[in-house]
Amino acid sequence: MNKLGTVIAFTMRNKMRSKAFLISTLVLILLVVIGGNVPYLINKFGGDKTRSVGYVEGQYPEIVQGLRTLYAKQEKPDVKLENGASDEKQLKAWVEDGTISGYLTFTDNPAIGFPSAIYHSKSALGSDTSQSLQIALQEIKNDFVLKDAKLSDEQKSRLNAPIAFQNEQVTDGSGKTAEEQGTAIGLTYVIVILLFMSVMISGQLIATEITAEKSSRVMEIIVTSVSPLAQMFGKVIGTFVVAILQIAGIVGALVINLNLPHNADALQGFGIRLDTVDPAMIVYTVVFFLTGFFLYAMMFAAVGSIVSRTEDLGQAVLPITMLTIVGFYVAMFGLTHPDSPLIVVCSFIPFFSPFLMVLRVGLAEPGWWEIALSIGILLVSILVLGWLSAKIYRTGVLMYGKRPSVKELVKAMKAYKV
Repeated sequence: MNKLGTVIAFTMRNKMRSKAFLISTLVLILLVVIGGNVPYLINKFGGDKTRSVGYVEGQYPEIVQGLRTLYAKQEKPDVKLENGASDEKQLKAWVEDGTISGYLTFTDNPAIGFPSAIYHSKSALGSDTSQSLQIALQEIKNDFVLKDAKLSDEQKSRLNAPIAFQNEQVTDGSGKTAEEQGTAIGLTYVIVILLFMSVMISGQLIATEITAEKSSRVMEIIVTSVSPLAQMFGKVIGTFVVAILQIAGIVGALVINLNLPHNADALQGFGIRLDTVDPAMIVYTVVFFLTGFFLYAMMFAAVGSIVSRTEDLGQAVLPITMLTIVGFYVAMFGLTHPDSPLIVVCSFIPFFSPFLMVLRVGLAEPGWWEIALSIGILLVSILVLGWLSAKIYRTGVLMYGKRPSVKELVKAMKAYKV
């Protein structure tokens, strides 16, 4: 036990003193602080900007007036029509010097009884302005049609009134409000990314350190004083503690940043409130994070022990890397389809359940037995893979030369008992 503690302390000290760790941690904290200010920046510089749109004077003045009236009714209009010109040459000049964002022209379209509209701007693709104009013109067309139908003002008002529609999650309890749903989606997205990053970065660090010790022959000295099993578990636990400290710093910086007054107001504008986070989700997140980390860490340590050169490590850990990438992308798909059969089935596969069961807890309503079964499968898988990884590690740390085949590895493992 003392030797295990020594390996853990040495691993932690070694990693936390490295410049790469310190720099990467500071860079990640800086990135999350910038990312946490994105909602505020969107509201500040992009959310309420009104764009000026020009038009040709005399061309369908009733439509132009209809657009002006329609946008004037809006509390925060995103378009204003104030710049009219006698020809397109003047309008093009205004677009070039930035006086207007673009301009409208119309051509006759007898087939539908309403002119075709073209929005001219510097962008070849559609923009928010063109989409807004398209919606407004559709509404004006509807008004023209309704005038011919000779409906009363009350009938027109009832016809144009939007229906009341909202989403509500069906649960055994009261269900989640829109704010709780928005918060759950954002939190789930952040958790899945953090888990993916921690597994990939920490797993690669464990495998790289073990392989580097083998390639430099330091391993031959270490095994004379510390057993291979103490080495493996010491490196895994030490790296895990360092990863937790790093994540705690990143998450702490993000939470503090998001709770600043300007960011909190911006998040509420997007329907996200941190005070609506379900405590049960935090508990399940910690459980699945811990189990997911150790599951992958054991595999990375085992693979690192059978590779003699760091140049060959990338190819050796590729299957594990692919498993994490598949789990991550399936979770991204599940953000919009949390109850699909694919997500439900994969949430019981131990390599994917750390990503997917957290997602289902946050966005769906899995039964307590589903969560318990997923955790149980994960724990059994960790014990089995831990036992297998320990045997591979104990065998592989002193096997040099080319990477052993599965047959050679199995034959060597039979000589040891773990």
